[in-house]
Parts: sequence; structure tokens; C-alpha cells
Amino acid sequence: MPRIDEPVLPGGTLSVGEVARRSGVAVSTLHFYEAKGLIRSLRTEGNQRRFPRGILRRVAVIKVAQRTGIPLAAIQAALARLPDGRAPTAEEWAELSRAWRAELDDRIRTLSQLRDQLDDCIGCGCLSLKACPLRNPQDVLGAQGSGPRLLEPEAG
Repeated sequence: MPRIDEPVLPGGTLSVGEVARRSGVAVSTLHFYEAKGLIRSLRTEGNQRRFPRGILRRVAVIKVAQRTGIPLAAIQAALARLPDGRAPTAEEWAELSRAWRAELDDRIRTLSQLRDQLDDCIGCGCLSLKACPLRNPQDVLGAQGSGPRLLEPEAG
């Protein structure tokens, strides 16, 4: 792991506590992100974490992506294409978001379908009936096995 006695990045560095306070993310979450390779810190001679100021934007990108439902593995893969220690530029963010668009569109389609059909099962609560409109309308997919066939297209 790089030490902070190496050349300091422009704008100085932030402690893990400062990053947590300014980003609204818990210190433990920052440690988790670092362990997963989403962010990277430098170390002082005393082995304390220090982050470049650009980490604040990178953490914001991670949080926005998580809120939209992008899995951390996909976020990590996308951020891995960027140089270490800096946040995405506006152009790079646009490219990252375009890459996630199809996945988000599929998720929106699935959630809309669930929302539109949910009223039919509110009173039941079991989701285990073979004829449930969410799981298996008119039991058309019964021969293919159990489960929410229409909500999990890859299972079909």
C-alpha cells in the first residue's frame, strides 16, 4: 500500500473520519469499500489512512449507483477502468451510467410489472398458488417448474 510520504496529490489528503463526515458514509463502510477495491487510501508513517480529496466524488458515485440498485461488483468493475485515486470526469460518469442503463431498464420493467400485478395478491400473502398472476398466470409455465417465471426471465 502506498505511503503518504510519497508525493502528495494536489489538494492534500483527508482522514477516513473526514471522508466519512463529508460524504455521509460510515467509517466502516469506507473500510468495506476499500476492502472491495472500490476506493484506495494512502498510509501515513503511523499507518493511518489518508484519501485524496477526489475520493469524495468517487464515494458519491458509489452511493448513487447503489441507490439505483447496481450491485457492488458491477460498480467495482466500472470504477476499475478509471485511474486509481481520482473520481470520474463528467464524460466518464456518462459512460458509466450508459453501461448501467440496460440493467436499470430491466429492473424498472420488472418492478413495474410487480407493482401492476401486486394488488391481486395483497389479501393472500402466500405467493405459493400455482395460478398466482405474479408467479404463474393460468399455470401456463407450470410445466417448466416452480418459481416466479415472469419476474425472473433467466429462469425461463
